[in-house]
Amino acid sequence: MDTLNQRLRNLPSVDELLKTETVQKWQAQYPRTLIVKAVRDGLDNIRSEIIKSQHSNLSIGNITETAYKLLIKSTTYNLRPVINATGTVIHTNLGRAPLSQRSVEHIMTIAQGYSNLEYDLAGGMRGKRYSHIKNIIKDITGAEDAIVVNNNAAAVLLCLSTLAAGRQTIVSRGELVEIGGSFRIPDILAQSGSILREVGTTNKTRISDYEFAINDNTGLFLKVHKSNFKTIGFTEEVPIEELVELSKKYTIPVMYDLGSGCFIDLKPYGIHTEPTVQEIIANNVDVITFSGDKLTGGPQGGIIAGKTQYISRIQSHPLTRALRVDKFTLAALESTLMEYSDIEDALKNIPVLNMLFTSAKILKERAVKIKKLIKKGQPNLDIEVISDSSMAGGGTLPEQEFPTFVVSIKPSNLSVNAFETALRLSDLAIIARIKDDRIILDARTILDNQIKITADSVIKIINQGGYK
Repeated sequence: MDTLNQRLRNLPSVDELLKTETVQKWQAQYPRTLIVKAVRDGLDNIRSEIIKSQHSNLSIGNITETAYKLLIKSTTYNLRPVINATGTVIHTNLGRAPLSQRSVEHIMTIAQGYSNLEYDLAGGMRGKRYSHIKNIIKDITGAEDAIVVNNNAAAVLLCLSTLAAGRQTIVSRGELVEIGGSFRIPDILAQSGSILREVGTTNKTRISDYEFAINDNTGLFLKVHKSNFKTIGFTEEVPIEELVELSKKYTIPVMYDLGSGCFIDLKPYGIHTEPTVQEIIANNVDVITFSGDKLTGGPQGGIIAGKTQYISRIQSHPLTRALRVDKFTLAALESTLMEYSDIEDALKNIPVLNMLFTSAKILKERAVKIKKLIKKGQPNLDIEVISDSSMAGGGTLPEQEFPTFVVSIKPSNLSVNAFETALRLSDLAIIARIKDDRIILDARTILDNQIKITADSVIKIINQGGYK
């Protein structure tokens, strides 16, 4: 019987493995430094197995196979596409809003060469990057001026730092929200240097509460749209129209953090809780902030729109440079906003809007198609199409359910948890959800060009009995 030391001595050297025909072939596709590292790490893995269990397959083939898996892992991008089968449209963990085809094409065009990012072609001199996006935001919203930073939290921080540093900002206690990722309105206020003056109660705030809190050091009224939660029951909040009237009376600017941002009236779709950006601007609000992704359907960004006298000050603040967006964000946002020149085009071409408002008929047809393809490869599989509900996600339209159709699967040869893991670890990761001890694939967020690969992955996993 081989001793532990003998088995360790029987391991081939790195040089021996590098000279094998199998490893030599890798050099046509992969850098030698990565190959050498993979071979070394592969040997280390086998060595650890021997020491831990005192048995391992020491064949050259097994060692090179281990090294090859490590090589593939080291040369595969960490950031990669996945199939969102959860039904959550604006999925924060999965990159939020997918971009429109128009946006993708514009980004590619800008990325492949130089651009007039900060160059005025007409004047032949240095220009400003915000000029590319300002006019289209003004046209859509009716605002006097606009600027874009890297996300809405940054937009709120920048506005508060500019308009209320060292001064009092009055906010309703019921609007001191956490906007995601543990970023809370009181913390952002503190970071900006503004002094928080909360008024009212958690469930009720009146206009008199705001007026009573005004003093000589009041710099700003801040209203925060509760886009990621709902307060129901014995409640009262001050309409933006009343707050604007109060701001005029005392010459104190009013800022509205809208959060998600929406350019389309959603009332025809049964959604009455989401004001449009245009409505808020029309109410004569001085500054409004909202996200470029989420309901806008573009790239991550924080859009600041409002009156020129305030936007000019915000643009001149030193933080603006630190929070500015790059050419790819500008390209994606500009092309996304161009879709809104025609509302029907926006609903059709912007993926978030398209997915949210896809008809039940189309969703059912898509789910049935997925089921049929899977059933063709796995005729005995317990699989059915059932009605369910999807969510908007991303802290948007809380409690608003969107009727959908899903493919519900109960594998017989592996647990539901093992099945979910195998889907997640497949070549093109499929992120599903579990409900009632079954895997749920929601047709709402599975794109048409992902139907076949989703079905093929399910069939392959069932055939293999899990992740291999």
